[in-house]
Amino acid sequence: MEKLTIYNEIHRLRREGFSNSAIARKLKISRNRVIDYGKMTPDEFHLFAISLQSRGKKLDPFREEILGWLKEHPDLSGAQVFDWLEEKLEVRSVTEGTVRNFVNELREAYHIPKVFSEREYSTVPQLPMGQQIQVDFGQKRIPTTGGTYKPLYFIGFVLAHSRYKYVEWLDRPFRSTDLIQMHENAFRYFGGMSIEIVYDQDRLLAVSENAGDLIMTAEFTKYQQARRFKVYLCRKSDPETGKIEQVVKYVKNNFAKNRMYDNLIDWQDSCMRWLKRTGNYKVHHNTKKRPIEVYALEKQHLQEVSGIYIVEDIFVSSITRNIHKDNVIRFDGNRYSVPLGTYRKGAPNIAYVEADKAYLYIRLQQNGQVLAKHKIAEGNGEVISEPSHRKRSHTKRDLFIQQVEEMLDDQESAKWLIGVLTERYPCHLIDQLKVVQSVVLKYPAFVEEAIGEMKRLRLTSANDLRDIALSLEIQSQKEKKDTGSLNEKYKDLVAPERKEDIYSSVLQGGGSR
Repeated sequence: MEKLTIYNEIHRLRREGFSNSAIARKLKISRNRVIDYGKMTPDEFHLFAISLQSRGKKLDPFREEILGWLKEHPDLSGAQVFDWLEEKLEVRSVTEGTVRNFVNELREAYHIPKVFSEREYSTVPQLPMGQQIQVDFGQKRIPTTGGTYKPLYFIGFVLAHSRYKYVEWLDRPFRSTDLIQMHENAFRYFGGMSIEIVYDQDRLLAVSENAGDLIMTAEFTKYQQARRFKVYLCRKSDPETGKIEQVVKYVKNNFAKNRMYDNLIDWQDSCMRWLKRTGNYKVHHNTKKRPIEVYALEKQHLQEVSGIYIVEDIFVSSITRNIHKDNVIRFDGNRYSVPLGTYRKGAPNIAYVEADKAYLYIRLQQNGQVLAKHKIAEGNGEVISEPSHRKRSHTKRDLFIQQVEEMLDDQESAKWLIGVLTERYPCHLIDQLKVVQSVVLKYPAFVEEAIGEMKRLRLTSANDLRDIALSLEIQSQKEKKDTGSLNEKYKDLVAPERKEDIYSSVLQGGGSR
C-alpha cells in the first residue's frame, strides 16, 4: 500500500472514530506509524514523502540483512530488528525510531505485511522500592540447529518498582531444587531480595506440568521460611495484588521469538546479554524510564541475603544432553554412544553428563548408575562408540527394570515390586513397568507408601499401585481440611471405579496383614 494511500486511510478511519490500535490492525501497520502519520497535515506529509525519496538512509548498508530477516520471519517487530542489529551486526549508531521507519518502508516496498498477535495489557500499581518481586513461568517450543523443535522452560523475576528483570532457562520441567537455586541466582543478580514475592497462580497451574506444585513443596516452604520473604499467590481477578507484569510475553516475543537453539549454555548466555542490552536497558512503556537506571536506586532498598543456602542434590542444568534416535549424545562437538535401545520414542530422553579431565560419564538419573563411560575426544566432529553399545546386551526389559530401580529411593521396595510384577506378568512386564514409571512421576510423595500398602494387602499389579497412590493423595488432601486422628488415616480412601474394587473394604481394616 502506497504511503499516500495509508496516510489517507489513517485520517479517514480516525474521523470514523477508530482507535490507533484498531487502525494499525486494519491496515496491518505499526501503531507508532499510525500515530506519526496522524499528527501530519497534508502539506507536512507531502514534504515528508519527498524527503524520503531524496535522502540516503543510515540503514541502507544493512538493507539485505534486514530484508532477509523480514522475509524469513514476517512477524518480526521493529524492536526485535533493532535488538538484532545490535547483537548480530553490532550497529549502535541508530535509534529505534529510525529502525522502525526503515522496516516499515521495506515491508511496503517488498509487500511483507506485519503478522499481528493479540496481546493483553494490564495495569500494575506502582509499589515502593524493595517491596516486591514478581515471578512468572513460561515455556516455548524453539527450533533447533538440528532441524527439530525443543520445548524450553524459563522463570522470570522482576522488581515491581524498577521493572528490572532476571530470566533463567532449563531444557526440562522445573524441580523444587531448581526453583530454589534460581531464586538464589536472582537474589544474587539483584544484589538482595524484596520483602514479598508474588506468583501468578493461574500461570503456575497452567504453564507447565508441575510449576504450581513446586511452590507448595516442603523443600520450597523450608527455603521460604529460611529466607523470610512473604509469599502471595494472586489470580487474574485479585483486586489487592493485581496482575503480574507480563514479563513472560516480553521474553517470548522479544528474545526467544525466531531464535535457533543449539545448547543451554549458549542460550542462557544470549539471554543474559539480551537483558543487559534490551530487557533492562530499553525505556519501559509504562514508567517511561530505563529499568537499569531506576534499579540503581531500588537496589539500596533491597533486603540483604546473608550466607549461602545449601540445597541438597542441586541439579546443574548445563550437564544435561538429549539422547538422539541413533542412541548417541552430543558433548563438546563430538558424539558419544549409549547402549542400543536407550532412546525411547515419546520419552524425555535426557541424559545426565559428568566429565573429568579424561573421561565422560553418562547416566539416566542424576545419581544413578553409570550408563556409559568414554574417554573424552581431543578433536571435533568425532563419533566415540563402545562396541558393546551396538549389541543388544541390554534388552528393552532390562532397561525398564534399571530405570524403575533408579527412580525409586527404597531399593528393597523396588526389588520387591519388580520381582512381584515379573512373576505375575512375565509376558507383559514392560507394560507394567511403564505404569510404575507414570505413578512415580505423578505421585512422587506417595509411591513408597503405596508400595508398602501393596505388600500389606498382598497385591501384585502396577494398576493396584496406581490406585493406592491416587487414594493416598486424595486422603492427604482431605486431611489438610479435616485434621482427624492418625488411626483414621485410611478410613475414607476413594479408589477409581473398577469392576472389582477391593480397596473400599480392605483399606478400612478388612484385609489380612
